[in-house]
Amino acid sequence: MAGKSLPGAGIRKRAQIDKENSKMFLWVAGCSVVVGFALVACIFLVQMILFNEKVLQAKNQTVSNLQSNNAIIGDLEDKVRALDANSALISAKANPGDETLQVVLDALPGEANSLALGASLQNKLLGGIAGLTINSLRVNPVVGVETLDSSGTGSATSELSNTENSITFTFTVAGSDATLKQALVNLEKSIRTIDIISLTIEGQGNNQEIMTVEARAFYEPAKVLQLTDKVIKQ
Repeated sequence: MAGKSLPGAGIRKRAQIDKENSKMFLWVAGCSVVVGFALVACIFLVQMILFNEKVLQAKNQTVSNLQSNNAIIGDLEDKVRALDANSALISAKANPGDETLQVVLDALPGEANSLALGASLQNKLLGGIAGLTINSLRVNPVVGVETLDSSGTGSATSELSNTENSITFTFTVAGSDATLKQALVNLEKSIRTIDIISLTIEGQGNNQEIMTVEARAFYEPAKVLQLTDKVIKQ
């Protein structure tokens, strides 16, 4: 009887084992929760580090651009001062009181103003020649800038859609050889850059000839420089 364990002692041992198993389960579950939180925190920290790196790269690029722009300001100012003293530009000024650089702006306007070009052709370049008769003059509005595009939808703000930034026009004039030559000379001396695409001359008799010209002038859309905000997505 002394060598045999009592039934109550075995029950107590099993109860202790179950209790220890429950404690172990709780410890394992708690450690799993802690490890899970640690992994999530590590992933979040890695994402934040990568995002901050992208932001720093964008800032460094902005600083680099500003530094390179500031470095060439002096050279740009020297070139502008050289243009201001350019004798060819000074002689081409429309009014003596105008700034010299105004000649460049007049030669390459910042917008496609076909009406102004037509008025210049009619009143100055062609209309001021004695003995020259303007039979027809047509300046074509720039498609997509001053008129609807080919699909019939308006796009008046899309100036860059016109890749060549040109205004085409045609005119027919009648006169003698001298007056026709003077018309071409006026086009050549114009402050606007005019490119003649085609030219035909037909005899009319009585020393009169008819000249038909298809040409184009150019413009350069104004550039807008401004600081903008850039959103870096995580």
